[in-house]
Amino acid sequence: MKLHAFTKEMALGAVVLALLLLIPILTPSRIALDFVIRLAALGIFATSLNMLVGYGGMVSFGHSMFFGSGAYAFALTLQKTSMGIPTAMLVAIVFSGLVALVIGAICVRLKEIYFSFLTLAFQMLFHSIILTWTTLTGGDQGLTGGIPRPPFLGLNLAQTTDLYAFASFVGVVCFLLMRYILQSPFGYTLRMVRDNADRAQFLGIHVWRVKLYAFILAGVFASVGGVLMSLFVSGAFPDFSYWTMSGEAVFMIMMGGVNVFLGPLVGSALLLMFNDVITRTTEYHGLALGLVVLVFALGFKRGITDFVVQGWQWLQRSGRAS
Repeated sequence: MKLHAFTKEMALGAVVLALLLLIPILTPSRIALDFVIRLAALGIFATSLNMLVGYGGMVSFGHSMFFGSGAYAFALTLQKTSMGIPTAMLVAIVFSGLVALVIGAICVRLKEIYFSFLTLAFQMLFHSIILTWTTLTGGDQGLTGGIPRPPFLGLNLAQTTDLYAFASFVGVVCFLLMRYILQSPFGYTLRMVRDNADRAQFLGIHVWRVKLYAFILAGVFASVGGVLMSLFVSGAFPDFSYWTMSGEAVFMIMMGGVNVFLGPLVGSALLLMFNDVITRTTEYHGLALGLVVLVFALGFKRGITDFVVQGWQWLQRSGRAS
């Protein structure tokens, strides 16, 4: 990405952050603040998966292991040590990055469905470790009892408004970083590998290395989403790393759009709203959510942002033709 373009996007990010920070002033609603905190966590998670799916052509069924690893590493660091929140976040990021390095070095050598199912196998292994290592992880009960939240930089994350501001800031920064990475030469190389790996190899690109770097970056960003969710629920739970969490991320991408950078964020907002509405109106949560996904898959036949962008492009072509 050119420096001028990135500067403009940074300015836009600053405006978005400023607008988000105005919300607690404009409305006292706890529901709105909680929604934005969850959206920051799940939006980062879904967008990090789309780095693999949409930009790298690698469909991972086990991406939730990094969401869970970030949450558990962060919560355990705070529970077991006297480290502060920034240090605990760094521990979670480094731990998840190392896990992604080891697993990615094995998985990215495989193609298509074999890659997908091997990531699922590693996710199931990671989830099993969480369930069986009861003395450390709390087993199927998760890490209960809350996590310490020592103040830093004037922030007390035990207070909802401070946690909201922190989650908004981390969310905006992560989206800017992911955008910069995907618009950099590395991002375009990743697209080239997605479109034609053999041609990329012929041009001298180390395909395995590019895929591995993308896998590690996606795992690192997913762990940040796990950290935010851990702060929101004041703990960490096995569901964070279960295969259904990966499935929800895929739903977010399907509903929001694969080909537009903010598509997964839009899909995350839609899924959160549907979940909140459906759980309040019917006990058949899974059936209702499945019908919603079918409407998007069969009705739009693409994510909503992809649909909007293609519709706008069609209108522009029609205007020029007339």
